[in-house]
Amino acid sequence: MHASQTLMTAAAMNEALDALAEALLARHADATNLALVGVQRRGVTLAARLAALMEQRTGESVAMGTLDITLYRDDWTSKRVKAVIGETRIPFDVAGKILVLVDDVLFTGRTVRAALEALADFGRPGKVELLVLVDRGHRELPIHADYAGLTVKTRRADRVDVLVRELDGEDGVRLAIKDV
Repeated sequence: MHASQTLMTAAAMNEALDALAEALLARHADATNLALVGVQRRGVTLAARLAALMEQRTGESVAMGTLDITLYRDDWTSKRVKAVIGETRIPFDVAGKILVLVDDVLFTGRTVRAALEALADFGRPGKVELLVLVDRGHRELPIHADYAGLTVKTRRADRVDVLVRELDGEDGVRLAIKDV
């Protein structure tokens, strides 16, 4: 049996993204050397929303790319389902740039490790920061978020689902609690 709990409503999610955009601009007042890189799938949507919020505030567009890490995952060959490869598009030179890797949920850190490996194929950025909507703990690698919209304690067996209207028809964050 599974129970579900709402961690963020659509309004709370919008407020969190707004606060994250503010935090990015507070740390990087001059965003000309800054680029957001969304991890496929929901990280791409979140990065696009953040870029739009930052542009509204500054009047300047923020460089944005998309990154698919499927083939960089350390478990992709053991998955029972066929890997679905998403688009990677980095339309700027990463050399010396401050890249903000954007993902929906930070859990074990393995997705971030794979993303860092994938980014290395594009060159050497000046710095890489990590922004996540939800940090749920349970790290297996020494990785932390520089920016998090929500930090929540979960059990390892639980699941955090980020919903975005562009893909799911609605915005929100839910915690699926699995009976153990």
